[in-house]
Amino acid sequence: MKFRLAVIIPTYFLMYVVCYYAAFMLRFDFELPQEVVVMFQSTVLPLVVLKFLMSAMTGEWMRSFRYATLPDVCYIAASVTGAAGLFYLANYSQWIMPIPRGVILIDWALSIPLLGLLRIGTRIYTEVILNRFRKPKRTRTLVFGTGREGIEILRTIQSSESQYRIVGLVDDRSHHSKSLIAGVPVYSMKMGWQKLAEKLDVKHILIPGSVSGKHVREIVKAGSQEGMKAHVIPSVHEIVDGRFKLTVRDVTISDLLRRESAQLDIESLSRFIKHRRVLVTGGAGSIGSELCRQLLEFQPDKLTILDQSEFGIFSFGEELQHLCDNSSMLEFVIADVSDRMRMEKVFQEFQPEIVFHAAAYKHVPLMEENVQEAIANNILGTKTVVDMADKNGTKKMVLISTDKAVNPTSVMGATKLISEKYLQAVSGKSKLQGITVRFGNVLNSAGSVVPTFRKQIESGGPITVTHEEMVRFFMTIPEAAQLVLQAGALGSAGSVLVLEMGEPCKIVDLAKDMIALSGMKYPDDIDIVFTGLRPGEKLYEELFYNSEQCTQKIHDKIFCASRETPVYSTVMSQVHQLEASLSGSTHDSKSILWEIVNRHVEQEETVSIPLRHAA
Repeated sequence: MKFRLAVIIPTYFLMYVVCYYAAFMLRFDFELPQEVVVMFQSTVLPLVVLKFLMSAMTGEWMRSFRYATLPDVCYIAASVTGAAGLFYLANYSQWIMPIPRGVILIDWALSIPLLGLLRIGTRIYTEVILNRFRKPKRTRTLVFGTGREGIEILRTIQSSESQYRIVGLVDDRSHHSKSLIAGVPVYSMKMGWQKLAEKLDVKHILIPGSVSGKHVREIVKAGSQEGMKAHVIPSVHEIVDGRFKLTVRDVTISDLLRRESAQLDIESLSRFIKHRRVLVTGGAGSIGSELCRQLLEFQPDKLTILDQSEFGIFSFGEELQHLCDNSSMLEFVIADVSDRMRMEKVFQEFQPEIVFHAAAYKHVPLMEENVQEAIANNILGTKTVVDMADKNGTKKMVLISTDKAVNPTSVMGATKLISEKYLQAVSGKSKLQGITVRFGNVLNSAGSVVPTFRKQIESGGPITVTHEEMVRFFMTIPEAAQLVLQAGALGSAGSVLVLEMGEPCKIVDLAKDMIALSGMKYPDDIDIVFTGLRPGEKLYEELFYNSEQCTQKIHDKIFCASRETPVYSTVMSQVHQLEASLSGSTHDSKSILWEIVNRHVEQEETVSIPLRHAA
């Protein structure tokens, strides 16, 4: 309000005078002799001045009336009590005309509830009365959950000119059913979504950002069947991180797969990264770029972001310039990790103490047709980065690997296995602490299944799935990056760390969920077509070799696989064989690659076990 003080000060003046006069009336049984009237007239102005001073000191008039809360009432109590105490001292010291002490006590007892009611009444007027009589028709909506976040959603919508009208809170805890919160009824999930939809005639469901993926999946599925659309209200953490704005957003596929957030060891991460020089290869890619965003939170001395994509580096550089307060700590380098001469210059110039190696070709079917490029980039590129890190005194290097390196059936998985072996072999003979971090698919990464499905839905379908029984492990990009950083901080030289991926997800179920999220129905609107396995693909992925089954948890979501360090001379000889094969035919390169990989797999005892049995 532009002239709010012009309204507030006269209102408070009137209320102070009324309370004081009422205190005299109550003290003298509603009959005021002339001398008592003189007493009131002589002391009312000093009391009002004292109350105004205390109100100013406690910031009474700076706090919003429309969003009054319990702490505001506490400040009112403190202000009135302070004024009453000072007035009592003035009366006791006879600095003013003496008045009965009971008048001061009654005035104190009247002022606190009256001023509190002023604030509460303002909030009731804006949230209840105005909401009830506003002309625009608002959409009848449910909020899922009666926890802190659910209540905050309710309060925010009630106190704003939202398009939603909350007609009920849905709780999965039966002891909260048949109650009211802020005037809104609470319904138990035991009623069923069908009955809720019929009884309340709702069109939308608002879901707090902290709700688990399992519950979100159930709500989306049930809601779509009853004609209700689900939306997610981002959590405070997501808003602070800048991933979402404070607004209602549609449910995403990440919400459906959400798991409990990892509890990071912030102290160890800070010791690991703060004031260190860090290099991230593949820094413009999906995982690499998220690693860079999260690394900035731990204040490295220098962050060098390397990628072979000019456009990728340019676009990501524009983003980070706005995110980073100290842009001088950022260095953007365009380079190919397989270019040994260029990489040597990069290491000599920036002298990184920590390296995160995320640069790699990852598309499985594409690498089947480009074997030599996969060898050159994934194996020889990794070798170059490892060699330069070892030569230039890098303390720790973290290699981003994949579950496809376990019992590989694809060229991509095979090249990542050799990369793991080479880093481990070098780490076993040098001061470089080489750590491999292995995990499954990440949602929404470039070229992954989710963007592909999204494009197919936008074009009207059908969605193509290779096999109805195909399953994959998934995690979100931010979670994967968090755990990679944590693994880097906790891992020791030569260790192979495996991220806890949860339960595998059927790809066909993922496709059906995405169809539902788009507001369509399977198979009426969008159909699913099974095309058969592509070259290099498996029905399921594995995270451990049998020889790695003696795992131990080093973190709530990180396993350390037990593996013997490979002989350096053997691995080096194998890498040289692969390098020499690049001058020959693709067929020869592929044959040599699989010959080497099969030897390693035999040594790992070929049989692997799922992650959930490894704990």
